[in-house]
Amino acid sequence: MPALASHRKTRSRTAKPSTAVGFTTAALAGVTLLSTQSATAAPSDPKPSIEEVQKKVDDLYRQAGSATQEFNKAKEATAEKRQEVDQLLDEAAKRTEKLNESRRALGNYAAAQYRTGSVTPTAALMFADSPQAYFDQTQLMDRMTDQQRRAVSEYETERAAAAKQRAEATKRLESLTDSQEALRTSKQTVQTKLAEARDLLSKLTAEEKARLAAIEREKEEEARRKAEAKAKAEAAARAEAERQQQERETTPDTGTTDPGTGTDDGTYAAKADKVLAFARAQIGKPYVWGATGPSSYDCSGLTAAAWKAAGVDLPRTTWDQVKVGTRVETADLLPGDLVFFYDDISHVGIYIGDGKMIHAPKPGTNVREESIYYMPIYGSVRPA
Repeated sequence: MPALASHRKTRSRTAKPSTAVGFTTAALAGVTLLSTQSATAAPSDPKPSIEEVQKKVDDLYRQAGSATQEFNKAKEATAEKRQEVDQLLDEAAKRTEKLNESRRALGNYAAAQYRTGSVTPTAALMFADSPQAYFDQTQLMDRMTDQQRRAVSEYETERAAAAKQRAEATKRLESLTDSQEALRTSKQTVQTKLAEARDLLSKLTAEEKARLAAIEREKEEEARRKAEAKAKAEAAARAEAERQQQERETTPDTGTTDPGTGTDDGTYAAKADKVLAFARAQIGKPYVWGATGPSSYDCSGLTAAAWKAAGVDLPRTTWDQVKVGTRVETADLLPGDLVFFYDDISHVGIYIGDGKMIHAPKPGTNVREESIYYMPIYGSVRPA
């Protein structure tokens, strides 16, 4: 049999794309995608400079100082309100005892009246030992009825007073709760600000820390120079005062008097000596926010304790201390005066003369002497 011709059509071969081509295409697509993403992605934040870190840390410490004053204020308010509540509760307990006494008296009267009312007047006369005894008992009950009316009046008065006192105690308790909440909030704020400052400092390299220390020394040096300038000015002022005093001693009395500054320098100086003696004895003790001594202090805790040693009670916070006494210019400062810092009045120190103060600076430091020009001055007061 002759061979049959094939009816199948010959298919032409198509070449498969090579692996190299496929990889190149994918790579190009990937590069294009990455380029697009890079173009749209936000650039990473640049690392802050050492100067910016220092400014941020200083600002955080200042905010912590302000929050510390909030804490001190809330702590003081909490203590006052707790004392008020305790006193109200004691008074309410005494009032309740009086109310119970009135209630018992009413019960006794009611029982006596019930017993008497259960017997008719005729039967009471028949069973009485004598007619005179009956009339004596009747008069006694009449008197008891008058007493009962007074007892009812007293009971109503005590009941109304007790209700009013309970309402006041409830109100004071709510106020105490608000103060306690403010205390917790301000405490958390202080801790948060200090933690942020520590975190910023912990991220610095050794080289950056050295640079930060150098900036700090420059700042201290500038403050020292300003203090020295003020010391020279004060020395010149003292010399001029002494010269004028000598002139007055050698010049005949003309009947005129020196108007002075309105301050009894002798009395104030005696108090200031006690203030400064106390403050110097605290040098080296640690700053602890909210502390009032004797082992540690915050800034206003130190100033209050120092002036208390001189017999003068100051408020707890810088915000209240700045309102006490007489405002004085920086050029007119005397030892013992209080110098306040920053626009928010969050720090205070005790002026010791020659442009310097004793203060409790900030967490991580100790009570020390320092130039008043280390921080921006808000104002000064003479407490007494």
